[in-house]
Amino acid sequence: MSDEPNDFDRLLQGYRRFRSGDWASERARWSELAEGQSPKVMIIACSDSRVDPTVIFDTAPGEMFVVRNVANLVPPFERDNGRHGVSAALEFALNQLEVPEIVVMGHGACGGVKAAMSQAFVGKAPGEGGFIAHWVDLLDDARDRIVAEHGEGDEAVHALELESVKVSLANLRSFPCVPEREAAGTLTLRGAYFAIADGKLHLLDEASGVFAPVAT
Repeated sequence: MSDEPNDFDRLLQGYRRFRSGDWASERARWSELAEGQSPKVMIIACSDSRVDPTVIFDTAPGEMFVVRNVANLVPPFERDNGRHGVSAALEFALNQLEVPEIVVMGHGACGGVKAAMSQAFVGKAPGEGGFIAHWVDLLDDARDRIVAEHGEGDEAVHALELESVKVSLANLRSFPCVPEREAAGTLTLRGAYFAIADGKLHLLDEASGVFAPVAT
């Protein structure tokens, strides 16, 4: 039997380093956070293990309210009896935390976007891909437009990665409280895209629809 630590053991080793390092050196900060949180930005990002927003933006605990899901998607405002995790997080961020900024961050090599483009899980039963299919079908309209222009190759997948950010921003604005806060000047929405291959972050200019790299 190998003496090498398994994956969870490695997590516990990391926890012990955290306890003896960052937590110990920032004890006052953690005591403050125990009393409550007041993040100034909500980040909606992908669950992909390679695109951790706290790493990309080099932030400390308590600075960002983060929601992560497949393909960084926001569903539209809906009045039904479904369980709406993103919608609940949005309500909490706006009504309780009163965050003044929401950033939707897409990324390169996104498996969820690739699934939306290939439609590989369409027709699958829940538990066998059906949940994925029904989630990424939020991109169906955008996919159809992109396929008509670019086909279904790498260029089209990249275009859909960018479009996933725009779809989520549009769906955010379907929640009545969002445009109300934008009009009042108390909320700003931003779109971003992280390219894993070169480590560059791009920001969306909504007026032009173009993503431009952030100067470093």
